[in-house]
Formats: sequence, C-alpha cells, structure tokens
Amino acid sequence: MSESTRFAKVLKSREVVSLAFGAMIGWSWVLMTGVWLTDAGSLGTLIAFAVGGFAVALIGLTYSELAAAMPKAGGEHIYTQRALGHRWSFACTWALLFSYVNVCLFEAVALPSAVEYLLPEIRLGTLWTFLGSDVDLGFVLLGAGAAAAVAWINVLGIRTAAFMQMLVTGLIILSGALLISGAAAFGNLENTQPLIATPATGILAVLIMVPALLVGFDVIPQSAEEIDLPPNKIGRLLVISVACAVGWYVLIAFAVGLGLTSEQQASSEMATADAARALWQQPWAGTLLVLGGIGGILTSWNAFIVGGSRVLYALAHSGHVPTVFGKLHPTYKTPWVGIATIGVLSMIAPLFGKTILVWLINSGSFATTIAFLFVAISFLVLRHREPEMPRPFKVSHPRLVGYGAVTLSLGLIAAFLPWSDSSLQWPEEWLTIVVWSTLGILLLIRYELKARNPKTTQ
Repeated sequence: MSESTRFAKVLKSREVVSLAFGAMIGWSWVLMTGVWLTDAGSLGTLIAFAVGGFAVALIGLTYSELAAAMPKAGGEHIYTQRALGHRWSFACTWALLFSYVNVCLFEAVALPSAVEYLLPEIRLGTLWTFLGSDVDLGFVLLGAGAAAAVAWINVLGIRTAAFMQMLVTGLIILSGALLISGAAAFGNLENTQPLIATPATGILAVLIMVPALLVGFDVIPQSAEEIDLPPNKIGRLLVISVACAVGWYVLIAFAVGLGLTSEQQASSEMATADAARALWQQPWAGTLLVLGGIGGILTSWNAFIVGGSRVLYALAHSGHVPTVFGKLHPTYKTPWVGIATIGVLSMIAPLFGKTILVWLINSGSFATTIAFLFVAISFLVLRHREPEMPRPFKVSHPRLVGYGAVTLSLGLIAAFLPWSDSSLQWPEEWLTIVVWSTLGILLLIRYELKARNPKTTQ
C-alpha cells in the first residue's frame, strides 16, 4: 500500500479513550436520568446498569481480542469476512453502517432541541409539519450548520477530530464532576427512596436501554489503522472505555437520586440539570449540566462520523460499494467522500422533524445488536478455526466469553421483536429496516455479478 493510500497513524491512548467514551456519552445522561430513576428506583437503576454493563463488557471483550489481532479500518467487516465469508460479513457491516448513519442524523435534530433549553429564541418560525412534528427554521439552520462543521472537522483529519473530541469530553467531565461533587456534599440519602420502584419490572425497562446507550465503543476498531499504539493496548483501551462509560452513567444516576426527591424526578423534564441547580442552589449549575449534555451530542456525533466513514471505506475496498468511498484525501488522509456523504445526509435530516428520526434511531439500535451477534460468532469461529492466529490481546476463558456474548446478543435482539414490550413499531420502524435491507441486497447482487463477470459489469 502506497503512502498516499495509508491512514495517518496519530491517535494515542487518551485520544482513543476520549473517542470511544465520547461516543457512548450522548444526550441521554442529561435527558433520561429522571425517567430511569422513576421506572426502576435508585438502587434498581444501578442494578440495571451493572447487569447491562456486564453484558456489553462481554461483547466488548470479543471486540478487544479481534481488534488487537486485526487492527484494520472497518473493524467488524474485517473480522466477519475472515471468519464467516463475504456474505455474512456484508450483512454485519451493512447493519452497522445503518446504525452509525442513523445516530448522525438523529444528532442533527437533537442538537437544536438541546440548545433550545438554554436559548428558546432560536425558534424562528415553523416551516411545515412532517408526520406530526413541526419543522422550525431556526432548528434547520442550527442542525445543518453543525452537521457541516462536524463533517469538515473530520475531513481535516483524525487528529483534528480527536482534538475536538478531547476538548468537548473535558467539558462533559467538568459538568458531571460538578453534579457528583454537589451530591457528595449536599445530597440527601432520603431522596434515594424508593430504592427499587414498584413494580420491580421497571428495572427491566431500564436494562434494555443500557446496550443502546453503550453503543460506540466499536469506533475503536473502526479507526484501528489510525491508532499509534501496540495492538494489545488497543484491546485494553476498548475495555477501559466501556468501564468508564458504565461508571459515568451509574455515578450520574446516583447523584440525581441524591439531589431530587422521587416526585421531583418524575416531574422534571431534565432531571440532571435540575439536580445540579438544586444541589448547588445556583442557576448556572444547571446551565453547565446542559452544556455538558450538548457536548455529549457533539462527541457522539463526531465519533459516529469517524466510524461510519471507515465502514464505508472498508466496504469500498472489498468491492461492495462504489470505489470512490475507498479513497483517502491526498492531504488529510481521511475517507473524505464517506465523511461528506454522511455530513450531507445529516444536513438534510432537520428538514424531517423528530418523528421519523426516532423511528430511525430505534431501528438503528436493533441493527447494532445484529452486528454484535456476528462479531461474537466470528470470535468463536476464529478461536476454533485459527487457534494459532497471533492475538496480542488474548481473552481468558474464551468459550465462556464467546458463548456468553452470543447469548446476550440474542437476548438483546429479542427485546426488539414483536413479543417484547420494547419491540420496534410496525410498520414505521420495521419498514426502515426492510428498505435498508433491500438496498443492501441489491448491492450484494451487484457485487456477486461483478465477481462472476468482471469484464461485462465494469
């Protein structure tokens, strides 16, 4: 591979951790904490995150071994192709791309909604209503402008994107530290009652959200070719990132439990900000928490553009999508066509309001669990078929980890199916999966026709 077609290896440990941690810490920790505590209780929420975090950690361990063994851009596409062949590999990667792109589209709509909490005057007037959701001019301008900015930062290079990620992650940590220290100094243990909500099945309602909240650690294997570290360290950093994110959610939830009564938690639209304001008795404390939440939107958005563009790069190099997505910028060494494509789609997203994007993010979460299952299966297959393959980060008790990851992935998939209380909506959310799958099938047919008749299909 020539220098002009190589990624720049520039990412160090703190940049890798901030990339993955920022991907997992979005807007939910500010917006949803009161809902979790109301549904499950303070102790119930901790139990849900502990169990869900353990499930994701098992899946993450399979990623860690494979990422260290095959540190190539595209992550899952590389592992599954080696273990399962090109068809299953494409199915896994196509599902993952769907999830990554959906997150980017969602963030373009979530950002103006978050900013409105601080600056209600950003609303400039309703353009139209789409599927019951008002589309405001101010929201469109802010969302589209932010999409263009995040995409441009990513085109400029992974180092620039990583620097932005570290800077904004610092803001998130500062705002969280304010809340947690306020809870330690001024929190009231009586506010944590009830420890477990009635009915206790509320714990399950929170539990099924946890894996979706922790999606994002897999941006590490996506950017593996740009990490300037020993392969075994890549695996360790992935595990560390998941542990940090789980710890973050647990501490934030407990801090809100100490800061607000159960009645206040249930009635609050943004419990994390309200808890910070109540604990410190200062309006600016709530403002800082919302700024931290906005930072979470930006870090998640940034990380998933990194991941999505590298997935497209890997698909292009395997011949499954047009080759233009496999080209690197001659100066910045980034897959700029993929970045620009995701950026343009994100700029368009605010024109459709919130309703359709909620459908997309839910169906995208289902697609991610499909990718988790394929990676866990690939881990087991490669352990059996290629036991001598060099594994710089080697998981102990591989059968326990591998079969545990497969079982938990199947459990997560089941949570989206029609018999579950958290099932995807019919027809809206299932139709988005059908449409995306149909497009994938057409690309796969194109690939196989080209492979059989290279001269006539070029």
